[in-house]
Amino acid sequence: MTESPISGPASVAAPDPVWLAARPDDRLPSAFRFLTEIAAWVALPWAIADTSIVLGVFVGLMMVAVPTVFATPGDKRQVLVPVSGKVTIALVAAHILAALYGSWSAWPVWPAVPTTVVALMTIVTEMPRWRWLWGAAGRR
Repeated sequence: MTESPISGPASVAAPDPVWLAARPDDRLPSAFRFLTEIAAWVALPWAIADTSIVLGVFVGLMMVAVPTVFATPGDKRQVLVPVSGKVTIALVAAHILAALYGSWSAWPVWPAVPTTVVALMTIVTEMPRWRWLWGAAGRR
């Protein structure tokens, strides 16, 4: 295997520079998205566990596993199963809804209000990334 000074091993395809250049900076949205995901991973299974603990555990595992397996190329470094940008947007929206529903269903008001604020900030800060995912990444 030969070594390329730019991209590393020759067997690894270099990322498309035009594709990466079009991707918006998402450091702040990533922080809000992460906090929203954590809230969703805790709150929704907690809310569902009142009905069925097994179902709550299953939902919690699926909420972690699905975005890990399915991702948009160019949005994540390692993609196991490539999907369009629209699917990635739907996964983020599902986590936002899960955080909102779960927090208001399972928690008292004092943690549900900050969770709602973080979820709303996620929506606002994600807009440039969602436009990018809907357009350029959606065509991949």
